[in-house]
Amino acid sequence: MKLSQFKFKLPENLIAQHPAENRDECRLMVVDARNGEISHHIFKEILNYFDDGDVMVFNDTKVFPARLYGNKEKTGARIEVFLLRELNAENRYWDVLVDPARKIRIGNKLYFGNDETMVAEVIDNTTSRGRTLRFLYDGDYDEFKKALYALGDTPLPEYIKRAAEPSDRENYQCIFAAKEGAVMAPAAGMHFSRELMKRLEIKGVERGFLTLHSGWGNFKEIDVEDLTKHRMDSEEMRVDETLINMVNAAHDKGKRICAVGTSTLRGLASAVCMNGHLMTFEGWTNKFIFPPYDFTVANAMVSNFHMPYSTMLMMVAAFGGYNLVMKAYETAIKEKYRFGAYGDAMLVLR
Repeated sequence: MKLSQFKFKLPENLIAQHPAENRDECRLMVVDARNGEISHHIFKEILNYFDDGDVMVFNDTKVFPARLYGNKEKTGARIEVFLLRELNAENRYWDVLVDPARKIRIGNKLYFGNDETMVAEVIDNTTSRGRTLRFLYDGDYDEFKKALYALGDTPLPEYIKRAAEPSDRENYQCIFAAKEGAVMAPAAGMHFSRELMKRLEIKGVERGFLTLHSGWGNFKEIDVEDLTKHRMDSEEMRVDETLINMVNAAHDKGKRICAVGTSTLRGLASAVCMNGHLMTFEGWTNKFIFPPYDFTVANAMVSNFHMPYSTMLMMVAAFGGYNLVMKAYETAIKEKYRFGAYGDAMLVLR
């Protein structure tokens, strides 16, 4: 597959800038890869496609307020700092992106907050945009994290053309988010309300969780036409024994196993072993999935509608079939579905 095969014209007015008023009342397109049928629903009607003993697998990563704004010492230049990951808790080292990058050098200090109580020093230039910061803070670790996060904004994707609002701290988060570490929300999971989760439970649909801390690399532009030459950024993930026992038992019984979101699908594909079974996994994955790809664990997936050229679109196309998924995207544009993290959803069945 080539990068240019994932080009499509997306009207800007179809990129959702705010979430649906109720999580489970966005639109849902159901794409049946078994017969090529496409149908239109409300998200909470997803309940009709699952039965007793089926399994839904969610990503329980939690987004932290990763976008900060500070000022450079002496010049006072405004600098945006995007926290990527904590490198060393004891020394307060963080891997970050800075913008504008050209203004920041090793040894520069950055000041955050109206009273400039948070100070960071640049100690390393790791890439053309990346930096390592050491935060200088006298309090203990818990106080430091609380103060740091109080300064941060929700890291909304750049295609959302507005500043983060207080409501985004809750909206840009799944209700089951538990393990802090993501700078990108597993958006497909954000459509699940507490009421819908309860109704699925009553119907006998089991729920399992893996953790994959989705990073900013998901939004990194692919700069090669030949997709085999693209390299994904590594992301930390964990699949525990509770999940593998649940999924493997369901697989052996021929039940439906649904990956909620592309990050979950990627996590399952990273932990698969023989015969469509999962194995425990704790570490990092840089798996890049694009058509064709043989999925042996999940036979259903929930996804949002993604941007042109995105790795998430490529993964959905690998799962549902390139031609059918691109046809579904054409239909979505014609029917004015909303795209992006705050947009509508798609259920793909195999």
